[in-house]
Amino acid sequence: MSEPWLSAHDVAAHLGVTNDTVYAWIAHRAMPAHKVGRLWMFQASEVDAWVRRGGPENPD
Repeated sequence: MSEPWLSAHDVAAHLGVTNDTVYAWIAHRAMPAHKVGRLWMFQASEVDAWVRRGGPENPD
């Protein structure tokens, strides 16, 4: 079974940050996200791996 896609709101709740923080990380910190139409969508496994690599403190 494939992993479900998460919205920016879901990722913000998962990480305990605001939606604005998620959008800032996409823009400035190379957070893994996929644009689907007008929406940003995420795979939890990609976001978790990004956090483990240093996430916002370590832009790729």
